[in-house]
Amino acid sequence: MATSLHIKGLVKEYVPGKPVLKGIDLQFNAAQLVAIIGPSGTGKSTLIRCINRLVEPTSGSIELDGSNLVNLRGDALRAARSRIGMVFQEYNLVERLSVMENLLTGVLGRTSALKAWLRKFDSADIQKAWETLAIVGLQDFANARADSLSGGQRQRVGISRAVMQSPSLLLADEPTSSLDPKTSVEIMELLRNVGEQRGIPVIVNMHDVDLAKRFAARIVGMSGGHVVYDGGAEGLNDEVLKQIYGGESWLSA
Repeated sequence: MATSLHIKGLVKEYVPGKPVLKGIDLQFNAAQLVAIIGPSGTGKSTLIRCINRLVEPTSGSIELDGSNLVNLRGDALRAARSRIGMVFQEYNLVERLSVMENLLTGVLGRTSALKAWLRKFDSADIQKAWETLAIVGLQDFANARADSLSGGQRQRVGISRAVMQSPSLLLADEPTSSLDPKTSVEIMELLRNVGEQRGIPVIVNMHDVDLAKRFAARIVGMSGGHVVYDGGAEGLNDEVLKQIYGGESWLSA
């Protein structure tokens, strides 16, 4: 059964009385890549980070397979987070560790503190890490330090680390914003493939509309803290884009 994520009436205020998210209602229950697009400051990253509770919602609910993540604390929250893979814009790797060690941090949620401290991981997890590196083409870099890699290679490590969690849901916060066009396409292909192969929803916050239209089965357009479009790439015409981004001179560029 596919993961079900249901967001109801989600509000986030960093400053009281000035909401960034203004009652978001969204449901994700299909194994597909969903792109969230919109201008800077409209709440895309805040939405992604509310889902895994990196940002605390002000009100509303976020139900993952029927469990409201907003109400969870302590061990229950850690267990729920272990089901949610996260890919970051700036990679969030441990730079001094090797690629393999960075991947294995993805299983810390199910590894004892002593084993983690001693870096004594289960053989099954190590085998899975090798298989994951082979899928993303980085098996020859297993012992390289993370800070020796290119941006695209680092992002592949970040995606692989998330895959090591065996997540039910994968979130990606602007995963291509610092990459060149060719590498951006490769990263989006990888994210889409992860979702299809593992049968999980992949939600990607991004700025590149053309990339979203090329890879996303569903696009959510946000503006001013509201969802103003939710549908396929075929419906993302100039009128809708003006509603999302405002103005029209940029459309002819």
